[in-house]
Amino acid sequence: MRRADRLFQIIQLLSHNRAVTARFLAENLDVSERTIYRDMQDLSLSGVPIAGAAGVGYRLLKGFQLPPLMFNEEELAALLLGARMVQVWTDKGLARAAAQVVGKIEHVIPDRLRPELVREDLIVPDFAFSDEVAETLALLRRAIRQRHKTRYDYTRGDGQHSSRTVHPLGLFYWGKVWTLVAWCELRDEFRHFRLDRMARVEALTECFESVPGRTLQDFLATIVCDGE
Repeated sequence: MRRADRLFQIIQLLSHNRAVTARFLAENLDVSERTIYRDMQDLSLSGVPIAGAAGVGYRLLKGFQLPPLMFNEEELAALLLGARMVQVWTDKGLARAAAQVVGKIEHVIPDRLRPELVREDLIVPDFAFSDEVAETLALLRRAIRQRHKTRYDYTRGDGQHSSRTVHPLGLFYWGKVWTLVAWCELRDEFRHFRLDRMARVEALTECFESVPGRTLQDFLATIVCDGE
């Protein structure tokens, strides 16, 4: 987490009109109490009116407010709809991040836009991904970010089984299923795989290089060419 984001979240946690301890803040933000003490000092020096001290607890003095975000109704509707989609259709890590985004919005939007927070006319159906698919999605997101080769057993639509080692490149959501686009070492070409047909998914310690002709951009270029 960036330090600026952590400082913002500290202010949010202090905005509930009650004193909170450094231990509480440290546990919620996954940092040390020493880091919280430094952050409190820096916030105070920057003009944020914080009362309290180490070992006692901290709270914001009344009257302090974060500046309102300049969203209009359509922009706020778009953000909230996107956050709801992420909460329902992805893994726990992204769902938690989306909830934090909504929490930040709730703390800073002006009163005239608050009715948008409880609108019920934009509905995101819960397709109830299995825990296995959600865990696979989280694992593959990390593998893509860290460029780790990935191995799994795969069952095709016709029932044929195989074991694949791939270079994971991108994840695509098609409304009901997630698919992985990857460079497949078995086929020596791009392949896409449904996450719900994977088993024993494992991110390997071996990394892969970004090789011209085997990148996500190269794959996307083939789709454009096929469509012309």
